[in-house]
Amino acid sequence: MIRLGQVEPVRKRIAEATQNLLGDTIVLSDDDWLAPTRLPGWSRARVAHHVARSADAMRRVTLAAIDGHEQPLYPSEAQRVAELEADAGLRGLELQIDLDTTAGGLDEAFGLVTDWLTPIRLPVGALPLSAIVVARLHEVVLHHVDLGTSYSPAQLDPVTASWLLQWAALWLRTKPGLPAVVVESVSGVTEEIGEVGVRRTVTGTDVALWGWLTGRTDDAELEGASGLTWPLLG
Repeated sequence: MIRLGQVEPVRKRIAEATQNLLGDTIVLSDDDWLAPTRLPGWSRARVAHHVARSADAMRRVTLAAIDGHEQPLYPSEAQRVAELEADAGLRGLELQIDLDTTAGGLDEAFGLVTDWLTPIRLPVGALPLSAIVVARLHEVVLHHVDLGTSYSPAQLDPVTASWLLQWAALWLRTKPGLPAVVVESVSGVTEEIGEVGVRRTVTGTDVALWGWLTGRTDDAELEGASGLTWPLLG
């Protein structure tokens, strides 16, 4: 995971990833927003709404940490679902404004942080506040891929791909019932995931491993992955 000195570079990449997403979505028509995505049953509009609400939730966590309080992303699954459903009928320009405004609000909250070691709790467990910037970067990039525009994992730079691979592995270690694998990247990243079956080693680039582990790409560029499948990581 990132070191404290890497927080600002991650924030810079969040800003770049957000602008890339907004640049792709600004040309979508209202009909385009209703098109399906890689996530079963989710339209582009729903994915965008989810990304915006996630920014709101991360902003709440960040501001609470600044005030010395620990707050979960969502107090309950019911609230998470309720926030996702609220205003889910937004279309076109409204969605674009929502994405932009909530991303800006989260970045402003990040700018107020003076201690990135402040403990917080995310769905993957107890972590320092610095982890939330990687969580946000992962959220934006992953769901940009889901939108089905011209964007693809191949456009990721090596450093970003490494951060995303490590975050995906951390997230997957909280999921039961996954096949036991060791993923070994050519960049040197090594992560153990899953517990089912004999542990296998899968090798490849950070980008190829991240795409495969999140269910966004196949195993064509990997070695040792044949026959293994992963659920879509949301």
